[in-house]
Amino acid sequence: MLRIAVPNKGSLSETASEMLAEAGYSGRRDPRALNVVDPRNDVEFFYLRPRDIATYVGSGALDVGITGRDLLLDSGSTAAEIASLDFGGSTFRFAGRPGQFSELTDLDGIRVATSYPGLVGDFLAKAGVAAHLVKLDGAVESAVKLGVADAVADVVSTGSTLRAQGLEIFGPVILQSSAVLISGSAGQNRAEHPGLAILQRRLQGVLVARQFVLMDYDLPVHLIDQASAIAPGLESPTVSPLRDSQWVAVRVMVRSDDTNLIMDRLYDLGARAILVSPIHAARI
Repeated sequence: MLRIAVPNKGSLSETASEMLAEAGYSGRRDPRALNVVDPRNDVEFFYLRPRDIATYVGSGALDVGITGRDLLLDSGSTAAEIASLDFGGSTFRFAGRPGQFSELTDLDGIRVATSYPGLVGDFLAKAGVAAHLVKLDGAVESAVKLGVADAVADVVSTGSTLRAQGLEIFGPVILQSSAVLISGSAGQNRAEHPGLAILQRRLQGVLVARQFVLMDYDLPVHLIDQASAIAPGLESPTVSPLRDSQWVAVRVMVRSDDTNLIMDRLYDLGARAILVSPIHAARI
């Protein structure tokens, strides 16, 4: 039975559970449940703090887990990222009082507050900067105003929260993070669990279903090559004959973000009866 760690709360929890449900797995219904067995799919889910998941997976207690890339790198665990899951995106940056810092080397010997001392410490060490890290569990952006630190390293979206505390962003990006699927290190051979390949294919299918739609249209037969250049699909479009031998029916996968642009171009080319349908599941 494949043992899967799932975030029990926080920004990753709901989307991770939704993604697993879309992949055909049966998770918990009671938010207080700590583990749930899905016998039909031969898996057991364990609902844990996102920050602890890499430690459990790296130790061998669990086979695979969903967590943030930032939490994985900060943990020091031997677990390894095996797939990006395309949600929960975040950017880590340095910030300090306006005009006080401009380059990473300005942090040498300076107090830097962060909730990710492992991640930030490794980043600074690789850059040859010896800052003094101050570990905080939250409200990192207040550390400078309260005199606990001289600069901060934190998650940034628009930067408005940092600006409200009188801080400005400087230096390079520390990390672009997102939700990832992790497994034990290769030396422990847990990546060879037979259920893991199925899990990966299913999650990849969910990503494809979210990113693509099916487009069907009728087309004069002499325009097939031009239409295929507009919407080539993953391999190539499916082309079927119609009762009128001068026309064909075409089905193709297109990225959902490009749907209306492609419809416009196909219509201008001569396609008609253009229909778009969602994809509920996929295997690529």
